[in-house]
Amino acid sequence: MADESICYLSATELGMRIAAGEVSSTEATEAYLERIARLDGNYASYITVTPERARADARQADAEIAAGNRRGPLHGVPVAVKDQFDTAGIVTTNGSTILAENVPDEDATIMSRLRDAGTVLLGKLNMSEYASGDAFRHPYGRPRNPWDTNRNPGTSSSGSGAATAAFLCATSLGEDTGGSIRGPAAFCGLVGIRPTLGLVSRHGVFGACWSMDTAGPVSRTVTDCANTLAAIAGHDPNDQQTWDVPVPDYAAALDGNVKGLKLGIVTERVHTDANDPEVRDAVLAATQVLAGLGAEVSEVSLPLIVNSSEISYAIISSDAAMLNWDIISTEQLRELDHNNQVRLLMGSVIPSRAYQKAARLRDVLRRQILGALEGVDALIMPASSVPATLIPDSAGLGTKADVITGFKGRRGFTAPFNLANLPALSINCGFTASGLPIGLQIAGRAFDETTLFRLAYAYEQATDWGERRPPGV
Repeated sequence: MADESICYLSATELGMRIAAGEVSSTEATEAYLERIARLDGNYASYITVTPERARADARQADAEIAAGNRRGPLHGVPVAVKDQFDTAGIVTTNGSTILAENVPDEDATIMSRLRDAGTVLLGKLNMSEYASGDAFRHPYGRPRNPWDTNRNPGTSSSGSGAATAAFLCATSLGEDTGGSIRGPAAFCGLVGIRPTLGLVSRHGVFGACWSMDTAGPVSRTVTDCANTLAAIAGHDPNDQQTWDVPVPDYAAALDGNVKGLKLGIVTERVHTDANDPEVRDAVLAATQVLAGLGAEVSEVSLPLIVNSSEISYAIISSDAAMLNWDIISTEQLRELDHNNQVRLLMGSVIPSRAYQKAARLRDVLRRQILGALEGVDALIMPASSVPATLIPDSAGLGTKADVITGFKGRRGFTAPFNLANLPALSINCGFTASGLPIGLQIAGRAFDETTLFRLAYAYEQATDWGERRPPGV
C-alpha cells in the first residue's frame, strides 16, 4: 500500500520533495490512485480515472528529474481536470451522455501546457451537464461536498471542488463562466481563480458563453493556485482572444507584504440582507485581518452590481443556445437534463432587443467596476451570499426561495467579474457554526492576478483556515 500521507502535501511541497528525491512521482501517483479507488464513491468527483496514463506520466517525470531535467514546480505532481477540456485519446463528456463516446484526437491547449509542465494526469473530473449551473441530473454520479456530503460542492466545476478538497488530486483545473471556479472554491474551502479573459487559452474547451468562458485552477493553497495558473497561461495562436502578454512568476511575488495596497469593500455586496449573517461577518473579519497587515480598507459603491444576475443570465442563456443549436434542433435535446432543456430553449427565443439591453447594461457595470479600480487595487466581497447549499431531493427548479437563492446567491456575487472580464479569486475565510466553509472574493484589474495572489497569500499565512480538513478525509 502506498504512503497516503503524500496526498496531504500541497502540490508545491510535493513537487519540491519529488525534485529532491525524497519521494518519487510514481509513489505519489500510486498513493492518489489508491485513495481515489477507496474514497471517491463518497464524492463522485471523477467521471474518468486514467491509471495507465497516470503511471506513464509518472515514470516519464521520474526519469526526466533523475536526469536533471526538472521542468518546473509541478513536475511529477498528480493533477485532475474538469471533463470540459479535450484530452487526446481520453473520453471527454462535457458532463453529458450525449458525448459519452467522444474521444478527441488532440489535447486542448491547456492540457498540452499541463503536460509540458510535467504533471501527471489522474483523470477527468465530474461537472454539471454542459457546464450549466442549473442542471439537476448528473449522469456520471451526483458530486458531493466533502465538508458535508448532503451538500453541493458548487457548480459547474463540481468535481474540481470535491476532488481537491477530499485530497483526491494535488491541484485541479475548472472553468468559470459565471462563477464555476469560485463557487466550488468557496463551498469546498479552497483557493480558485477566474483569470482575466484572454490570459488562458480556450482552444479545445467546450464553450458555454464565448464572451465569458475561461479556465483556471482550483487548489488547496494560494501558492499551488499561482503555480497552476502559471503553467497554463499565455498566448495561443489557436485562440484569437488570448493576449500576447508576459506571464509572471506569480509565486515569486508571494512574500506576505500587502502594506499600502488599497482595498475596496463593495457596499452593495457586503452590507445586504441577501447575505447569510455568518458570511457577512466572516468577510468583514477577513478585511480587518488584511487591514492589520497594512492594507488600506475603504468602501466603494457599484450600484448596478445588484442586477448582475439578470444581465449575466440573459447573455449566457442566449450564447449557450447559439453554441448548442445542433442539440436544440434535434432529438438530442431530450437527452439533456430538464433544467438544461428549459435554459437552452429559453435562450433560443430571447429577443435581440433584450440581448442588446443586457449587453449595454453589462458595459455600464464594467465601467463602474473599472472606475472603482482606479481608486483601489482590489475589490472585496463574498464569493457567495450563502455557504454550500443542500442537494435537492428532486428534479426541477425547486421552491421560489430555492430559485432566488441560486439566482441571486452565488451567481449575483461572482458574475459581475465575468461580465467585466476581470480576474477574481476566492479563498476560504472561515466556517459557519455548522462547519461549512465561507469564501472571500478578491477581484482586481485586468492581467493583475499577481495582486490578488499577494493579498490571498498574506491572508492565508495570517490565518489557519487552510489547515483544517473535511471530516473523514
